[in-house]
Amino acid sequence: MLCRQAVLFCLLSLVGYVHGSALTTAIAANERLCFYADVDKAGEKIGFYFAVQSGGSFDIDWDVKGPGDKLLLEGKAERQGDFVLTGNTVGEYAFCFENDMSTLSAKLLDFDIMVESEPRKEAPARPQQIAEQTTALEESIFRLNGMLLNLKRNQKQHHTRERRGFAIVQSTQNRIFWYAILESLALIGMAVFQVYVLTTFFKQTGRKYRV
Repeated sequence: MLCRQAVLFCLLSLVGYVHGSALTTAIAANERLCFYADVDKAGEKIGFYFAVQSGGSFDIDWDVKGPGDKLLLEGKAERQGDFVLTGNTVGEYAFCFENDMSTLSAKLLDFDIMVESEPRKEAPARPQQIAEQTTALEESIFRLNGMLLNLKRNQKQHHTRERRGFAIVQSTQNRIFWYAILESLALIGMAVFQVYVLTTFFKQTGRKYRV
């Protein structure tokens, strides 16, 4: 039993480790926010996901810069994105969002930055050794890891759609409420104006008699 657990632990260590941060933040109008992640070893995979949950037209400007302010990726007026890039240079990577398009409305942003290290085994000297090193349990663990990542991505997409739908419904309710208020005020104003006109008309056209 202990030997079996030790083998399973060794196989799990082959999948790699992921360290990242899943955050939700509000970006005010004309504001620029940057978040940073460190790459400790060349060749590490960097996962970058973002989605605008509410505010304006659900879009935002963004860019990704590597060490030395080297521009790696950028986008304009995008609602969401899911990218994977390789950190070829050791150092600090910046992930920035800019809300210059909106002059009044703030944006609620959900994003995730992951730095993944995937240690790989050296290639065997002979091709027939591949089957010996890659066991069925190891392949199952890799498939399970991929399925979990796909499930996480699908959950993020459904969460984003739900938040956007809720924001649209809430905005529509507010518009209907204020439209009803304005319509009621207009009807009251029209009624008062009609009473005033009728009262003024009868006062000006009325006859006076002396007894």
